[in-house]
Amino acid sequence: MHPDHIVVPQRDDQRSLIRRLAGPVGTAVIAVGACSYLAVVDPNESGHYPVCPSRALLGIDCPGCGGMRGMYCLIHGDLAGAMSHNVLLLAIVPIAIIFWAIWLVRAIRGSYPEVTQRQFKARNRMLIGGLVVLLAFGVIRNFVPYLGSGV
Repeated sequence: MHPDHIVVPQRDDQRSLIRRLAGPVGTAVIAVGACSYLAVVDPNESGHYPVCPSRALLGIDCPGCGGMRGMYCLIHGDLAGAMSHNVLLLAIVPIAIIFWAIWLVRAIRGSYPEVTQRQFKARNRMLIGGLVVLLAFGVIRNFVPYLGSGV
């Protein structure tokens, strides 16, 4: 059979459209609300946000250190500032938006492709790979000065 003619088994979501959209729309509302708050309350000024526990207790940057300051810079269009605070943020934000968009489209359609054993294993490998990248970034950024959180 030609690859263009492969039929992907689908499973239908029997819930109403409103129920299917609750997750992706709720997530978008929370994200927009958090970004709106972050846009007006500068994380570079002390006292507005909690201190990173690894930074406070151990004096080292975790993979997420600088994420709020970097997001503040992204919201205000400062790409260089975002890179200065957390370069990994520039990869994570677009990936998160793509995954959210896929989730939204599938919720609207009401059908989801069945996950094969091969896809399940591939997803596990991607998850483990992503965690390894986060861990490696967390370690490396404490040894390479320009990868620090820009504090």
